[in-house]
Amino acid sequence: MIIILHEDENIGSLPVHPPEYEDFAFCVNSCGLFNQGYKGSTFIWCNMRSNAECIFKRLDRIFVNLPFQNMRSTIEVEHLIRTGSDHAPLLITCGEQTTSFVKPFRFLNFWTKHATFNEVVRQNWDVDFIGDPFLMFKHKLKKVRATLSKWSKDTFGDIFK
Repeated sequence: MIIILHEDENIGSLPVHPPEYEDFAFCVNSCGLFNQGYKGSTFIWCNMRSNAECIFKRLDRIFVNLPFQNMRSTIEVEHLIRTGSDHAPLLITCGEQTTSFVKPFRFLNFWTKHATFNEVVRQNWDVDFIGDPFLMFKHKLKKVRATLSKWSKDTFGDIFK
């Protein structure tokens, strides 16, 4: 028997009514399991038929319990693309939550007074990028920003100390 957790997880076959999936939902709940959510397509199983005979369902999922959820601060589930099977593979990524802080770029006016400033900007701005003019502009800004950050640290040291 194919069981889903909710009637919205079924397209193309006969309608599914609450009594048909409430036992499964009760079992999941009474076991203290949590559905982790997901990224990707909702329907990860297909009967591989065409048009009117095609059926899509969400049959596969990843559940975790509270101790596992507390042990891993970051849990992500991704529904990948179906290839060679009627089921899409699920990818779970578990990791420690890391807070990465990227310092925002700040242009410092005193840079312009340094003898090598104009040359550093000119060398990095003149680099050719191919493509949409807005993308070229974005790439040039990113390159100049990264170079100026490194140049400032090499030239002036850590100015915040």
